[in-house]
Amino acid sequence: MNRLFRLAPVLRARKAQEDAARGAVIQSRADVRDAEAMVRRRKLELVGADAPSEGTARAMVASLVARQSLAAGLFDAQRMVTAAEEIEQERLAALADAAKRHRAVEMMGDRHAAMLRAHDLRTDQAVLDELAVTAKARNAAGDVNDPNRSGA
Repeated sequence: MNRLFRLAPVLRARKAQEDAARGAVIQSRADVRDAEAMVRRRKLELVGADAPSEGTARAMVASLVARQSLAAGLFDAQRMVTAAEEIEQERLAALADAAKRHRAVEMMGDRHAAMLRAHDLRTDQAVLDELAVTAKARNAAGDVNDPNRSGA
């Protein structure tokens, strides 16, 4: 029986794929956190930019345009959060798939190891049985050749 697991390179490759997918998920979670932090900052900027209650018409228009620009920035930041969350979900699905493929090959390796153990146990048992039969035959042959032993 072949003692080497022929799919060991595949197992290592699948493990590397799973690790890479796990790293991508971690990175996408960091991206989501960064995007959420940007949303919080933009909200604070928008709240802090109140429209002036008095001043020239140009100053009021400029203030309103600035607020509109801040609101657009907030909207973009919210879209970034949504996009980052979608990417995170895709990467989680990829991680689940990679883990499933890795586990399938790992189970084949476990089955191979179990078959090796069973083969070794059968071989050891056959050797022990052979030793027991040989010892019994030797003892029986010794009784035939030595009449004093059988009478004792």
